[in-house]
Amino acid sequence: MDFEYTPKVRQMRERLIGFMDEYIVPNEDRYHQEIEDNRAKGNAWVPTKVIEELKPKARAAGLWNLFLPHSARVPEGLSNLEYAPLCEIMGRVPFASEVFNCSAPDTGNMETLERYASEEIKRKWLDPLLAGEIRSAFAMTEPLVASSDATNIESSIRREGDEYVLNGRKWWTSGAMDPRCKIHIFMGKTNPEAGRHEQQSMIALPADTPGITVKRSLSVFGYDDAPHGHAEVIYENVRVPVGNILLGEGRGFEIAQGRLGPGRIHHCMRSIGAAERALELMCKRLSSRVAFGKAVSTQSVWHERIAEARCMIDQTRLMTLKAAYMMDTVGNKVAKAEIAMIKVIAPNMATQIIDWAIQAHGGGGVCQDFPLASLYCHQRTLRIADGPDEVHRNAIAKIELAKHLAIPGGVDKVEMPITRGS
Repeated sequence: MDFEYTPKVRQMRERLIGFMDEYIVPNEDRYHQEIEDNRAKGNAWVPTKVIEELKPKARAAGLWNLFLPHSARVPEGLSNLEYAPLCEIMGRVPFASEVFNCSAPDTGNMETLERYASEEIKRKWLDPLLAGEIRSAFAMTEPLVASSDATNIESSIRREGDEYVLNGRKWWTSGAMDPRCKIHIFMGKTNPEAGRHEQQSMIALPADTPGITVKRSLSVFGYDDAPHGHAEVIYENVRVPVGNILLGEGRGFEIAQGRLGPGRIHHCMRSIGAAERALELMCKRLSSRVAFGKAVSTQSVWHERIAEARCMIDQTRLMTLKAAYMMDTVGNKVAKAEIAMIKVIAPNMATQIIDWAIQAHGGGGVCQDFPLASLYCHQRTLRIADGPDEVHRNAIAKIELAKHLAIPGGVDKVEMPITRGS
C-alpha cells in the first residue's frame, strides 16, 4: 500500500490550506455571530451570509464536490484515498465542509442519488444539490426503537396505486431544520413479512410534501447546530409517487450499506483534522501560560499527553488511509472491518485529545472563547452517530472470530451494522 499523496493531491492540499487560512479561519467569529444575531431576532434557522459568500470562491478555486468519485456529473470527484487529506483539513473548522459542498448529510444523500436514483430524480434533486443551491435530510433513526439495529424501524411505506403512503416518526433527521432543505430520503418498511434485510426501502420526497411536520429541533449537549440542525419529524399519510422509490422495494439495506460506508470514513477524516487543531491549540496554550513560576508546557504530565496525542493521531490517520485505499481497490464490502475499526478509533481518539486540550485551557476550554467545547460535543456524538461503538466492535469481533472457525465463507457471512444512532 502506497499512501504517498499524488502531485495532484499535494497541489490541491496546498490550495485548500491557503483557502482555509484566507477565508475560513478568519470568518469563524463572523459565522457564529451571524447565527447569534439571527437567534436574537427570533429565528436561528437562517442560512448564514458568510457561507453563501464563500461557496462561489471555493468553486472558483476548484475545491468543490471533491467527495464524489466515479460520477460523470462530477468529473472533479476524488477517490477516497485522494479525498482523505483534504477532508481532514476541512475538519479543523466544523462549518468548513459546507463551503466546499462536502458536508453531511448532503454528501451521503448525493452519493445515494447518484448510485440509486432514476435520471428524473437526479435532474430534480441531485443536480441542485451538487450546485450547492439546496440542502437535504436523511430520515432513518427513530425515537421509539433501538435504531442501532435498523431492522427495528417501524415506519411504513405502503403502496396505494401509483403512490406510496408514508407513516412514521423519525428523529436526528439532520438538515430538516434548514430552510434550504428541499428533499428528504426516508427509510421505512414496505413488506414486514419479507426477510429480515428485505423489508426496508428508501424513497425520496420533497420536504414540503403535505403530511410532513417538523416537530422540534434536537440539541447536542445544548448546541442546536443552527442553521443546519437536527429534527424530530412526523410523517403522517405522506403521499409520494411510486417513481420516487430508490432502486426498488426491499433494497433499503443494500442502499444503506453503500451510503454509510463513505459517510463513516468522511467523519473519521474530519475527526483527524479536529484532533490536529486541538493538539495545536493545546501546545500554544501550554507554552503561553505560566503557573507556579514556570511555563505549563514544562510540566512532564503535559509532555506525556502531547506525545500520546501525536502517536494517536498518526496511528488513526494511517488506519483511515488504509480503509480508504481498500474501499478504492477492493470495495466497501471487503473493507468492512477496516471501516468499522476506524469508526471506533477516530472519534475516541479525537474526543480524548480534545479533552486534554480543554484541560490545558482551564476555564477557557469550556466556554465560547475557544472552539474546543463545540469540537468535543461533535466528536462525542460521533461515538453514537452512524453506528455506536458497541455495534461496530461487535462486528469487528465476529469478523475476527470467523477467521478462526471452520465456517465456509465465514468472514463473508458476517453482517455489518446499518445504523445511524440509538
